Amino acid sequence: MTRVFSGIQPTGEVHLGNLLGALRNWVRDQHTADSLYCVVDLHALTVPQDPVELRSTTRQLAQLLLAVGIDPAVATLFVQSHVDEHTGLAWIMECTAAVGELRRMTQFKDKSDGASFVSGGLFTYPALMAADILLYDTDHVPVGDDQRQHLELTRDLAIRFNNRYGDTFIVPEATIPPVGARIMDLQQPTRKMSKSADSPQGTIGVLEDLGAVAKKIKRAVTDTDNEVRFDTDAKPGVSNLLSILGACTDRDPASLADDYTQYGPLKADAADAVCAVLEPIQARYAELDADPGAVDDILSGGAAKARAVAGPTLARAREALGLLPAR
Repeated sequence: MTRVFSGIQPTGEVHLGNLLGALRNWVRDQHTADSLYCVVDLHALTVPQDPVELRSTTRQLAQLLLAVGIDPAVATLFVQSHVDEHTGLAWIMECTAAVGELRRMTQFKDKSDGASFVSGGLFTYPALMAADILLYDTDHVPVGDDQRQHLELTRDLAIRFNNRYGDTFIVPEATIPPVGARIMDLQQPTRKMSKSADSPQGTIGVLEDLGAVAKKIKRAVTDTDNEVRFDTDAKPGVSNLLSILGACTDRDPASLADDYTQYGPLKADAADAVCAVLEPIQARYAELDADPGAVDDILSGGAAKARAVAGPTLARAREALGLLPAR
């Protein structure tokens, strides 16, 4: 069975765009591939974190992934820092990568620009990302445009290592996730809905109060001509509402437009559809939140499954390098 790896950082609030654009794909893919899903808490350390908050958000994100539908009996769900092999292989990848390659990473340039503190980890974290992927003999990595450069570096490092030391790593392939809903900000519909908190009225949290969710959708920006049609360039606000409704009801956004002549009913139906999707997720999340020990047990079991794959991979890399094995 094809093996797939995906990770998500425990920073910022998981929002409707994450759910409809990515996480629902994870839930589907777990039944067709050997899927590993990782809460990448080590990546969060590239910027200073509050220890109490990081610990809390890591568990909360794991709970949310379970509530969304990740089945630990089918997929492997674990926390990155629970598997020491990630940091072990990361150093090997740092020594395989060239400074110039890391310097060219677009995200490093974007995130370091104007920052008062830039950690060394922000510069080298693509090597950790490569380790995350290569540890599991990953065949396919679903990537969006923002991560494509990192996946290409991972491939380059795997090929370079294999050429120097013999076949050690599977060279992963990028896969484009199935076209999911591209969910835009409700107040600024020309930009994607984001985890950042600079547009609270434009972002819908997956765990947000459903009454507040409905109000946000009903106050979403549209335009003045009151014509309902799917046209992302000319009518981004209306098109966003149609995309949201279509994703929640498994219907084509363009054909949905034929059902409406006014914005009010479209907003009302979109609000009802979103709440119908979020309500069972929130209910399941509350159940899991009431029994954190059960969640910890799931993560412990997931880490054990992950180590069973990652351990032999790291040992193979260490042997290829000529590192003296411990006795």
